[in-house]
Amino acid sequence: MTLLTSILIAFVALEHLYFLILEMFLWTKPKGIKTFGLKSKAFAEETKVLAANQGLYNGFLSAGLVYAIIQKDINIAIFFLVCVTIAGIYGSYSTKNIKLFYAQSIPAIFALITIFI
Repeated sequence: MTLLTSILIAFVALEHLYFLILEMFLWTKPKGIKTFGLKSKAFAEETKVLAANQGLYNGFLSAGLVYAIIQKDINIAIFFLVCVTIAGIYGSYSTKNIKLFYAQSIPAIFALITIFI
């Protein structure tokens, strides 16, 4: 695993750790409401359990990527980067928000490219 690949994987892992924090702990706070464009504080309260679940999954993605770096295991890195890419594609499609694709999938795709070149 090259240094550049490790840096890009670490970046994706940090992004997903940040998503965990936003979704699990800041969803009903002004930062979470603004970040996700939620329509109201009441809506945020109604959906906070779903958001926390989503945040937990982002935490698992982050943990898997960190594990791949520690173990220097390209196959584990590829698996989790592909998961991140697919999640970003689906999230962008289902929410009709292309920014999600750029924020989530593109960094993972760049990391994958460095693995395969």
